[in-house]
Amino acid sequence: MKFRNALVAATMVALPLAAQAQPISGLYVGLGAGVNIMQDEPITSLGRFSFNDLNLQTNLGGVGVASAGWGFGNGFRAEFEFSYRYNGLDKIALNGRSASIGGSEQKFGPMVNVLYDFTTLSPSFVPYVGVGAGYQWVNENISVGGASASQTEGAFAYQGIIGAAVPVSSIPGLSVTAEYRFLGLSGDRNYDGVKLGNDFNHSVLIGLRYAFGAAPAPAPMAPVAAPVPASPISRSYLVFFDWDKADLTDRARQIVAEAAANSTKVQYTRLEVNGYTDTSGTPKYNQGLSVRRAQAVAAELVKDGVPKNAITIQGFGETHPLVPTGAGVREPQNRRVEIIIK
Repeated sequence: MKFRNALVAATMVALPLAAQAQPISGLYVGLGAGVNIMQDEPITSLGRFSFNDLNLQTNLGGVGVASAGWGFGNGFRAEFEFSYRYNGLDKIALNGRSASIGGSEQKFGPMVNVLYDFTTLSPSFVPYVGVGAGYQWVNENISVGGASASQTEGAFAYQGIIGAAVPVSSIPGLSVTAEYRFLGLSGDRNYDGVKLGNDFNHSVLIGLRYAFGAAPAPAPMAPVAAPVPASPISRSYLVFFDWDKADLTDRARQIVAEAAANSTKVQYTRLEVNGYTDTSGTPKYNQGLSVRRAQAVAAELVKDGVPKNAITIQGFGETHPLVPTGAGVREPQNRRVEIIIK
């Protein structure tokens, strides 16, 4: 049974009398799977008959994507992917009338994407957006009344991507991803005289992405407060912070209170409050985080009785590490604020 005849047979049943979806640097790979929802697909003509409101309707389907790409270290990525989508055919509808059909629509083919990661927002949750273009083959397999027909045609494809990645701290380079994709195919694919219009798909996927060459995470270390003695009364104090935090712990408040109390026992002209971070995250993000940490310590000093006009605040970001490390290393002793009494 020809493909055109199969669709014509189903359409005639429905006809009334008058018919009409941390910057990566270097190579990475990814896998994703989820659900695919197809919008109603217009059937523009059957042989010599043209239609305005004849639609092919499908059931909820599935989608799988495999990709390999390259990160440029500044948030931008370029990748090649191969995707597969499957939706079962449900019915053909026209002007409120419908006819049930069997079979499936399968789409598969390559895409090239360009994406951007918003890594300056937070190293622990990285949103991203992207666009892509490529080619998809579409196999229409239809069965009506015990007869069936199958045909494959290709079309130009385009897509938009919105997603987010959550790094897995125990495995450097590995991230869990969640994303929405819109995939569109240009219209007028011809199946033995049956012309189908635009094919629009909405996909939601969960996946994994692995970036090669990511720096290994250091062994966890408990933050250590180590006042640096300069006289019988210390003039330098270190306050440590949890990763990606600017909140003071109970131990940190004790050290700040000690610095505030001792500042009244010596002559001083000012208290310098200098903030630092480790090397995980981007330099821009770390600079802001170091300033927030210094501001938190300064506010606690004022609360403990130090005059606000005697305090100067400065953030140094990931520069001047207490423990020298490479890039992307979560070193606890580098996440600090130093209080210097002068």
